[in-house]
Amino acid sequence: MQYDYLIVGSGLFGAIFAHEMAVKGKKVLVIEKREHIGGNVYTEKIEGINVHKYGAHIFHTDNKLVWDYINQFADFNRFTNSPIANYKGDFYNLPFNMNTFYGMWGVKTPKEAKAKIYAQKKEANITNPSNLEEQAISLVGQDIYEKLVKGYTEKQWGRKCSELPSFIIKRLPVRFTFDNNYFNDLYQGIPIGGYTKIIEKMLDGIEVKLNTNFLDDKEKWINIADKVLFTGMIDEYYDYCYDELEYRGLNFESEIKSIDNYQGNAVINYTESEIPYTRIIEHKHFENSNSDKTVITHEYPAEWKKGDEAYYPINDNNNTKLFEKYHKLAQKEKKMIFGGRLGLYKYYNMDQIIEEALKLVETESI
Repeated sequence: MQYDYLIVGSGLFGAIFAHEMAVKGKKVLVIEKREHIGGNVYTEKIEGINVHKYGAHIFHTDNKLVWDYINQFADFNRFTNSPIANYKGDFYNLPFNMNTFYGMWGVKTPKEAKAKIYAQKKEANITNPSNLEEQAISLVGQDIYEKLVKGYTEKQWGRKCSELPSFIIKRLPVRFTFDNNYFNDLYQGIPIGGYTKIIEKMLDGIEVKLNTNFLDDKEKWINIADKVLFTGMIDEYYDYCYDELEYRGLNFESEIKSIDNYQGNAVINYTESEIPYTRIIEHKHFENSNSDKTVITHEYPAEWKKGDEAYYPINDNNNTKLFEKYHKLAQKEKKMIFGGRLGLYKYYNMDQIIEEALKLVETESI
C-alpha cells in the first residue's frame, strides 16, 4: 500500500481527519472531485471580500474544546448572526423574539406576546404536534407560522409543512427578550480571512489531488491505501443498490454590485412562497470587509437528482430506514470508513462535524 489513509473529500470532516492522522505520522492522500479544497465551506476572495461560495457558514458552538481546536487555524471575529425576514416588504427580526412579536402584533411586553401566542395556540387546539406545521403553530402561533415559517420552509424542503416531520422546526429558537442573536452558543464568529485558509492550514504538507473523482475508478483508489475515509454520499458509494436516499440541492446566483452596501445585513430571508429564493447573502458583512463594492448571492433550493451536488439529507422516516440498510453494509467493511453529512446521512453543524471527526481520530488511534 502506498498510503496509510486515503481521504475522499477535502471538506471540514476530511481535512480534520487528514491533518490529525498526518500529525500522528501516517502517510495520507486527499482526493477531491472539485477544482478546489474546502468542500462547502470554501470561500473565494472577490473584490476584497471573502465570498461563501456554497451558502452562509457561521461558526458557533458551546464546546470550548471545539472552539479551541478550530482557533488553532484562524483568528475569529465577533460576528453575531442576526438575520432579517422579509415578508412582502415587511421586515421582522429573527430568531423569533420580542422585536419580532412587536413587529407582528405591536405587543411590548413578554406577557402580551405570550398571551397572543397562547390565544392562537388555543384556537388551533394542537395537543400533540404530528408534523412541522402543527409544531410551528404550537410554538409561535398561526400568524408567525403563516408569514415567517410556511413559505420559507416549503421552499427549502420542497414539501408542504404538513408533510414534514415536526423535529425540523425545533431547531428554531423562540425567546421572549429583545435579543436578535440567532444562536445561544457562547462561542460565535467568522474566521478572519475566510474558511479556505483554515482548510489550507489543515492540509499543509499533505498530498492533495483535485479534479479527481474517487468513484470513477473506485477499485484503483481503494487499493492504494490501508484504509479509506469516504465523505461522499453513502448510497452513491454502493451504487444505489437499495434505492436512492433523498437530498436537497441548492443553486447560487452571485453578482457584484457597484455600491458599498446593498441590504445592510449579512442575511435576509425571503419568507413568502411567491419569491423563488430563500435568502440573499451579502458577504462583506460577515467580516466587515473594506470594499467600495459588494457581492450578493441569491440562494435557491432545488430538487436533487443523480449527478447534482447534494447539500443536506432529508431525514424523514422512509429515508432513515433506507439509510440503516446502507449503514449495515458499511459496518461490514474492513477498510472503508464513512464520515461527514453525506457519508453518515445526517445534518451536522460545523462544530458537530469537528466533534465527529475528532472522535473518529480517537477511534483510529486505538
